[in-house]
Amino acid sequence: MRIQVRGRNTQVTDELRQHVEKRFARIGRQVSDLAILDVELSEERNPSIAESQVAEARLQLKGATLKAREASPDMLRSIKLMAEDMRRQVKRHREKRRKRSQTRRFAARLRGREA
Repeated sequence: MRIQVRGRNTQVTDELRQHVEKRFARIGRQVSDLAILDVELSEERNPSIAESQVAEARLQLKGATLKAREASPDMLRSIKLMAEDMRRQVKRHREKRRKRSQTRRFAARLRGREA
């Protein structure tokens, strides 16, 4: 999985980049090597917004694009919450694909018996 980390209204430090890679390492083992993860870290400049640190991710898989967005007062917490949300989506996507292939195999077996 290729990871691209960008910052908007904030500087992306090596610490943030390593934290993103660490959080998404587990997801990287579950998806294809061709998958592209685009992470955008931003800061809301409005002082009335308490949860100003925003982390957004878009994971492009074969046939699907998964998106997650989280905000909190701390950037590391936003990244953690976003990674957990993305992990749940990847798990659900994999289960759907697996169920689909099992159903097709079962249907093919039934067609073979009828013929």
